[in-house]
Amino acid sequence: MSLIKLTIKGISYSQTQSGAYALVLSEIEGTRTLPIIIGAFEAQSIAIALEAEIRPPRPLTHDLFKTFSDTFDINIKEVIIHKLVDGVFFSSLICEREGVEEVLDTRTSDAIAIAVRFNAPIYTYENILDKAGIYLKVEEEMALENKFDSKELSSDIEKTPQKDTSNFSSLPLKELHKQLNDAVDNENYEVAAKIRDEISKRS
Repeated sequence: MSLIKLTIKGISYSQTQSGAYALVLSEIEGTRTLPIIIGAFEAQSIAIALEAEIRPPRPLTHDLFKTFSDTFDINIKEVIIHKLVDGVFFSSLICEREGVEEVLDTRTSDAIAIAVRFNAPIYTYENILDKAGIYLKVEEEMALENKFDSKELSSDIEKTPQKDTSNFSSLPLKELHKQLNDAVDNENYEVAAKIRDEISKRS
C-alpha cells in the first residue's frame, strides 16, 4: 500500500472527551483530514514545538528524547500511522543509526510530538484515511486555521490560571520584554504568547 503524506492542520478542544484535544492532520495532496484525540500534555508538547519563538526553561519529555537521539546520533526518518483498531491509532517511528534502520512502536500523539522536533514527515495508509478521514467544510477549515495558527497553538492549551492581559498595549517595550522572560520562566505560555504578539505589533 502506498503511503500518504500528512501535515498538521491544527489542534482543537475535543467535543466528545473532557480534558482531551483533537489533533487534526490533513493529507498534503488532497482534502481529507484525520482527527486524532490526544491528551492535554501531548497537545501542549506539540503546540510548543510548533511555536518556534517560545521555548520552555526545562526540557519536556519529547525535548529530552530529541536531545538523547542527537547525542547518540539517532535520526528519526519518518512517522507512519499504520493501524486503526476500535478508534485507537497505532504508529511507528522509523529510526536510523549508523545506516541501520529500526521500527519502534509508539503512541500516535508521542510520534507526532517527536516528528515535529525532527522535522520528520508523517504518513498514513489509504485504508486508514478511507476509514477515519473526514472532509472539512471550507468554513470549518478556515475556522480551524484561524483559531489555531502558529501564534495561538501553545497559548490555547496551557491551563494555568492567567494574568489579565488587557493592559499589555499600554506597557513600554522594556517592560514587555521583562514580562515575556518572566512568563517563559514560569512556564506560563499563554501570557508569553500574548506578550510576544504585542511586541511583534510594534516592530
